[in-house]
Amino acid sequence: MTDRELEFQKIYHGFQPKIVRYLTRLVGEQEAEDLAQEVFVKVAQGLGSFRGESQLSTWIYRIATNAALDRLRSPAFQRMAEKRPFGDATTEDEDHGGDQAVKKGPSVEQKLIRKEMNECIRNFIEKLPNNYRAVLTLSELEGLKNTEIAEILGITLDTVKIRLHRARANLRKELQTHCSFYRDEQNELACDLRSAFREYRKRH
Repeated sequence: MTDRELEFQKIYHGFQPKIVRYLTRLVGEQEAEDLAQEVFVKVAQGLGSFRGESQLSTWIYRIATNAALDRLRSPAFQRMAEKRPFGDATTEDEDHGGDQAVKKGPSVEQKLIRKEMNECIRNFIEKLPNNYRAVLTLSELEGLKNTEIAEILGITLDTVKIRLHRARANLRKELQTHCSFYRDEQNELACDLRSAFREYRKRH
């Protein structure tokens, strides 16, 4: 195995889980694995010309973001997204997890509530315009700095700040409109997921 192949293997094992998670937040679980493979094919092809002008992570996230945005814009993806019922990704977890939460006590229940809360927010993020979705995911869910986001998306720092402000405002409005928030037994913020989905379906 050549030095470049060894380097790629190290990169792949270090970044693959992060990129799959990131792509799942942008295009959904069904598309994320296949798209991640496409991303790392491009990483392997471009590794020889990577000059270190940006951080390796920034370069990989840029490739992943461009791939995700291309997929989101594709007519085939848009047709599939229109057919997919909103919130279906959580149906199996709700059906199988609810009984377990009752049987095993509060600790499992709290985990389920937090999972549903995160899934609820992720589903509303999926409904944001693509540019807002990308910048919000990179900032809030991936924890990247605004300067890194600007480099990944190829936009100015001011544009990042504007998009983040608008994305957060849009998300806040959707959550306040459709989610019933309450404090659970651990005094942590949670929401009534099923009510949120039912309300959203009525309005869309």
